[in-house]
Amino acid sequence: MSNYSHPYARIKQLTTNAPVAMREDAIVSHHGFSVSDPYQWLKDQGYPEVNDQTVLDYLHAENAYYGEFKAQHQPLIDTLFEEFKGRVDDEFVSVPVTNRGYEYWYEYQAGSDYRTYLRRNLEDGGEQIILDLPTLAEGTDYFVLGSYDISPDNNLIAYTIDTTGDERYELFIKDLNTGEISSTVLTDVRSNITFTSDSKGIVYDKLSTQRWATESVNYHQLGTKQEVDIVLYAETNDEFGLGHYATSDDEYLVLLTGTRDVSEIYVVPLDNVQQPLQQLVNRDQGFSATVDHAFGTFYIVANDTHSNYRVATLADNASGYDNWETLMQGDSSLYIKSLATFRHGLVIKLARNGLDALQVIPFAEEESPYDIEFPEQVFSASLGNNPDFNATSIRITYESMITPDTLFAYDFANRQKTVLKKQKIPSGYDASLYHTERRMAPSRDGVMIPVSIVYRKDFVKDGTRPLHLYAYGAYGIGMPTSFSSVRLSLLDRGFAFAIAHTRGGDEMGYQWYLDGKMEQRQNAFNDFVDVAKFLIAEQYASAGNISISGGSAGGKMMGAVTILEPNLWRSVLLDVPFVDVLNTMLDESLPLTPPEWSEWGNPIKDKEAFERILSYSPYDNIDAREYPPMMVTGGLNDPRVTYWEPAKWTARMRAEKTDDNLLIMRMNMSAGHYANSGRYGRLLDAAEEYAFILASHQINE
Repeated sequence: MSNYSHPYARIKQLTTNAPVAMREDAIVSHHGFSVSDPYQWLKDQGYPEVNDQTVLDYLHAENAYYGEFKAQHQPLIDTLFEEFKGRVDDEFVSVPVTNRGYEYWYEYQAGSDYRTYLRRNLEDGGEQIILDLPTLAEGTDYFVLGSYDISPDNNLIAYTIDTTGDERYELFIKDLNTGEISSTVLTDVRSNITFTSDSKGIVYDKLSTQRWATESVNYHQLGTKQEVDIVLYAETNDEFGLGHYATSDDEYLVLLTGTRDVSEIYVVPLDNVQQPLQQLVNRDQGFSATVDHAFGTFYIVANDTHSNYRVATLADNASGYDNWETLMQGDSSLYIKSLATFRHGLVIKLARNGLDALQVIPFAEEESPYDIEFPEQVFSASLGNNPDFNATSIRITYESMITPDTLFAYDFANRQKTVLKKQKIPSGYDASLYHTERRMAPSRDGVMIPVSIVYRKDFVKDGTRPLHLYAYGAYGIGMPTSFSSVRLSLLDRGFAFAIAHTRGGDEMGYQWYLDGKMEQRQNAFNDFVDVAKFLIAEQYASAGNISISGGSAGGKMMGAVTILEPNLWRSVLLDVPFVDVLNTMLDESLPLTPPEWSEWGNPIKDKEAFERILSYSPYDNIDAREYPPMMVTGGLNDPRVTYWEPAKWTARMRAEKTDDNLLIMRMNMSAGHYANSGRYGRLLDAAEEYAFILASHQINE
């Protein structure tokens, strides 16, 4: 820990007494170590059902205490909520996409939390509502549409719905001609679904009834019961995640299983999914890959020859790794992320030295590969919704930290972009008032860490202004430099906002991810702290005047850096935080524990992994000292970060800390990992979180 003192006043606990969880000492013993877990009782032994009244009483007590914080700051919450709503296009209408003779789009009715999906027949102009989510959501506390698919004959829609937040979806089938919904409802389904080419069946991912993990990819023939569905592929390795998707040309079904590091891939024609599967990648080869298809050729993105991936081709009537041919090779400065096929050619998402790019490789031999040009240096660009393989132009989404989400149509023939829609900010937004930049911060081992920063142009870098610093830094998931309308409420109150692109993500390539996982995990935490110290040295802020936040694995980072450098932070927002790392990785009965061993290590079998995780697991490293103010969030039905992780962190932190700084926990009792559903429900959550951040900086209006 550094010798930083904290020069700023910190927001204090409420006048009423905070809840105090009982302490019931339990000892975890492995590899000759004994570790105390005094709040183990907060895990209901009947989980995923949570009925233990003592546990529920504690969670309700924390929510009541959080309610007092809300009541005290309700004017600020209301102000923020109105600001956020004022930046939302209340009657948003999406740009239609064309597929199989229809235009499809969605819209929000004024004041509605949920979308209405519609389509128009291009022959006769007839319009119809295909999914009325506001009606479907009536009477639910939580409602999420997972995904939907239209049958190739245009007569049916299949869709998945989650009404608890546990991400265990139900699958419904609706006749678009009659409006009738089939009496057969498929249960224990992951969100993704795909119709077969003949419109007579659906492929879906079947969740284990015992674990939140896909046990098989199944084929359901319409008109039959789920009990007789055919298993296309079943995964027996608990450490592997299984799923499926259709290739861009809708010719093949792809079944992909594996970890972040290792893939196994099978394909089968979408017009005959019950025939034997063709294996393209074997897990024993030990590399990661994805695949797409066009004109008799598979296009494979794989890191078999370079950590930053290559693009390889394989004729679909051939087999065997020896027949792969390299089309595009990755290198240390060129990171290939993904590709999609179109009649015109390939569109490849890549990064050069950490900066986004989209490259087109035409199928016509006389045309050379080229980049699609964009107006800014630091931005996020991706393929949008492009269901039509034969389209002559494609949708591209583009944004930066100062440019609102913009939808382009990109024409392959003339290589021109046309703006189809730009995110509307009804209350007003002038991009010229803001500035964004990319800086490189030195980490303690000499590696330069990218930092994306945005602030108003009247922001003065004299060390007196508040700064909010965010990071995720795990699973090889890079944080995009995207636009946020809610973030304007910080910028307009004098904040700078920064994203620390720490190791553990993939912003600088696949090796960047490897350098922040397993034995190198401490790098991610050190990078975050070193970015903060760089921003202090550059006078974006001063020590003690930086609020920080992160969610899920990013919440783990928040816990770790709170332990490492408690005096650097003005406040900490831990959103559904993965903070009880050791106990979770020791409990192989939990649905996500075996798949996570490839990310953090297996402390059950590996003593070094046990010691390493113990050294940084935030919950296990809380000591008696002063800590910054904290807001912690959780969801009772969360299958990713179980509710007891934020609860145990809060209970132990409140018992151990020696200060009177504010510590509050908001536990959503009817939701999961993503908290409130609906666009306004999520804005209300954000308003409460921003109120905490602002109040911690003594900003109350």
